[in-house]
Amino acid sequence: MKYILAIDQGTSSSRCILYDQQASPVAIAQQALEQQFPQPGWVEHDAEEIWQTQAGVFRQVMAQLQLRPVDIAGIGITNQRETTVIWERSSGKPIYNAIVWQDRRTADECTRLKEAGLETMIQRKTGLLIDAYFSATKIRWILDHVDGAREKANHGELAFGTIDSWLVWNLTHGELHLTDVSNAARTMLYNIENMQWDEDLLTLFDIPASMLPAVKSSSAIYGNTSNIETGAGIPIAAIAGDQQASLFGQMCSEAGMTKCTYGTGSFLIMNTGPKRIVSKHGLLTTIAWQIGNEVIYALEGSVFTGGAVIQWLRDGLMLFEQATDCEKLAGSVADNGGVYFVPALTGLGAPHWDPHARGAIFGITRGTSRAHLTRAALESICFQVDDLLQILAAEVDEHLSQLKIDGGAAGNNLLMQFQADISAIEIVRPANLETTALGAAYLAGIAAGLWSIGELKEKWRIDRAFHGMMQPREIESLKHQWHKAVARARNWAE
Repeated sequence: MKYILAIDQGTSSSRCILYDQQASPVAIAQQALEQQFPQPGWVEHDAEEIWQTQAGVFRQVMAQLQLRPVDIAGIGITNQRETTVIWERSSGKPIYNAIVWQDRRTADECTRLKEAGLETMIQRKTGLLIDAYFSATKIRWILDHVDGAREKANHGELAFGTIDSWLVWNLTHGELHLTDVSNAARTMLYNIENMQWDEDLLTLFDIPASMLPAVKSSSAIYGNTSNIETGAGIPIAAIAGDQQASLFGQMCSEAGMTKCTYGTGSFLIMNTGPKRIVSKHGLLTTIAWQIGNEVIYALEGSVFTGGAVIQWLRDGLMLFEQATDCEKLAGSVADNGGVYFVPALTGLGAPHWDPHARGAIFGITRGTSRAHLTRAALESICFQVDDLLQILAAEVDEHLSQLKIDGGAAGNNLLMQFQADISAIEIVRPANLETTALGAAYLAGIAAGLWSIGELKEKWRIDRAFHGMMQPREIESLKHQWHKAVARARNWAE
């Protein structure tokens, strides 16, 4: 029996899941990860903590089945994207905390780049819009604000990586410095047409090419682990950014198939096949994955605050003790009581791309209860995803009839029914909601020769489908109020 080990390093936790040769999960370990908020709009992780928690859960899943490195056919890595780490090549120590994808500290720099008329050029090369979300301005910020960093970078002493690169570096004791195309495509430095780091963009952001990892396909044997702490000699066989991994884990392997992950943020992605579609309405063109020489593209819309709004209600306002309590609380009232919650806690993503928007709650009266606030927060997730669904349909000039879902919040039946209602679409929930880790495992299993895509398609199973039951007039009224609330929350911070 050979196993595939999936490393799933997310924004709120580090996890490992072991899969057997039938692609069934047989062991799992997870450890929470602390987020740091040193200033308003800033979000950081301790990169050393990322590695230590990931190494810890790695050891735990191996111990659960008393496995040796030789029992593992391959490791698949999936990760929070855009989050930026810079470390010293000699010591392997980070020179600053990891700047998380949600971080908005470079918003003003992005505004200057837009005002300089650079957005069309950057979108043409990278498929991305200028935003603090992506890695390029985070890299420049670290080089400009950490003493001696730029000098070290110019002398080739520093390495940059998104979290996948940081994990591979540590798994191999610095022998491998690489990433895959799906992560490279999220840096705002990678040309998704010629599939290379772009010299013009490196010059624009003043980033030495020596810092960058080699870019590989998403499914291949890159090398073996050499870290005794986690086990040496295991093939590292796949890398994919978390949203692309979940797209593959959902077996959205054909053009037009679409999924949404309801996690810390909400991420809607459509497989567009080998065709790059340039968005006219604020979506991103990105690389889904590369297997062999075949590159698959996607259109994506990113909601920055999805399930994170539930965490905030729990930890910030203490409206309930467990995130799972929110469904019962929200369901205790018939509707939102006229309350609309715009969860722009770190600005607004697609289609607004407004880093200066801030969270706002409208429609509060003496009759408003914590149940109404909770229901409005849940509904805000669906309203944001619906905005993206409408834009995606306009981009491809086709009504979307089905949406596959995954992520922690996808288990919330109230949330999923409201999404089906407000979007008038069939929502399909798979039997296995852990599709991000599953996608990484699938890609690794393909590289290791365990499975083919055809075999993996047969393994996908449905848990439940949700169908819209709301009347068009009610949908129109709810959306009108939502859009009015968003308009008033935009451009708040100065």
